Amino acid sequence: MNFIAMDFETANHYPESACSLALVMVRNNKIVDRFYTVINPQMPFDASNIEVHQITAEDVKTAPTMAEVWPKIKDLYQPGMLVAAHNARFDTSVMRQSLARYNIQEPHYLVIDTLATSKIFEPDLPNHKLDTVSDALNVELWHHHNALSDSEACAGILINQNKEFGDEAIKNLIYQI
Repeated sequence: MNFIAMDFETANHYPESACSLALVMVRNNKIVDRFYTVINPQMPFDASNIEVHQITAEDVKTAPTMAEVWPKIKDLYQPGMLVAAHNARFDTSVMRQSLARYNIQEPHYLVIDTLATSKIFEPDLPNHKLDTVSDALNVELWHHHNALSDSEACAGILINQNKEFGDEAIKNLIYQI
């Protein structure tokens, strides 16, 4: 299976406040590359968000904006590319709103949500949070709410599910942005 696992962290409760992004590229069910960056959201940080991900305004003051990050990653988002995220509604909203701030049109791509796949494939778990699913599937999550760690865990979850349940079961859960 070929896909990109994507994870954002935000500076505050606004989806356009991306402050970090990680992409993990998977080819033939193997992680082949990683991309991570902090992002200057040019917005204030909320203490509650800092408490979750430990990224502060000081950490991103010289970081690129999403408009400056986009040219480095846009070629990954080709029509038909599959993008995985755990709670994809959040991450795709952050992508859409962060790009819209700079009048950049969101690309069209396919999405699979490992939160949704986990509810289907692992229905007996007490919850389907990233750390719970990772633990149940023996997928490493080395620092929850670090975008790179979270996207690697998301990739590991989908690889595991693909190996166990097959391409057809996964394909039925894909939707388009």
